[in-house]
Amino acid sequence: MNDTTQTPPSPETPHPIAMVGGLAFTSLPKDLYIPPDAMEVFLEAFEGPLDLLLYLIKKQNIDILNIPIAEVTRQYMEYVELMKTVSLELAAEYLVMAAILAEIKSRMLLPRPESMEGTEEDPRAELIRRLQEYERFKKAAEDMDKLPRHGRDNFMATLSTNDMVFERPQPNVSLQELVLALSDVLRRTELSASHQIQLETMNIRERMTSILSALQQNEFVTFSSLFTPSEGRLGVVVTFLAMLELLKDNVIEFVQSVAFGPIHLKAAVAAG
Repeated sequence: MNDTTQTPPSPETPHPIAMVGGLAFTSLPKDLYIPPDAMEVFLEAFEGPLDLLLYLIKKQNIDILNIPIAEVTRQYMEYVELMKTVSLELAAEYLVMAAILAEIKSRMLLPRPESMEGTEEDPRAELIRRLQEYERFKKAAEDMDKLPRHGRDNFMATLSTNDMVFERPQPNVSLQELVLALSDVLRRTELSASHQIQLETMNIRERMTSILSALQQNEFVTFSSLFTPSEGRLGVVVTFLAMLELLKDNVIEFVQSVAFGPIHLKAAVAAG
């Protein structure tokens, strides 16, 4: 642009056509150059000659099986003439289809011998077949494009975390907690005390065997479930002594998942 100083417009000056840097311009600079192809507008975009033909047919609601070749050819050539002014290379492939339309039109105008009436194929048949096939593929492509696409409509979420190993602590069972558990069982036996006199048939070895049998059926057995209140104090003492014998021989272990929680018995790892 010319290096000229512009002043703000007054009521007598013409209306500015542009404001640049707070200054009003009432006329175009003499050295302003606008390339001829600075702006192009494309109203329709077609993917080929068949796409253009299909557009012209659908625009006028024409039966694809009964195409008026003359009218369609006229509109087709108008579009080709428009394309020539934009891109000669692009218009070239459309000229091939224009020649085909002209050939079909001429064949339909030529008189047919009476002997061939009803036997010659319609000159439009091949074009109609190609249009129908193109329409099916175009519809299938549009349907596929509507499907969710990875990377366009949905994205895979990724999250990297360090491997974390959580170990649940197993609190050690102290002798004091065992005594407290035993006293709780003894208190419950007093509620169902029996005064029947019978022979003492309880044996520590037999009770040890019954405890091991229970551990074979279940990996963990509740401490209190091994006691039978109806056996009285003697049964509680014999069962507890059997547990201590097995513990001393490293055959069983006492475990407690949480502090002050229930005590369980399980087979010792060494005993397998």
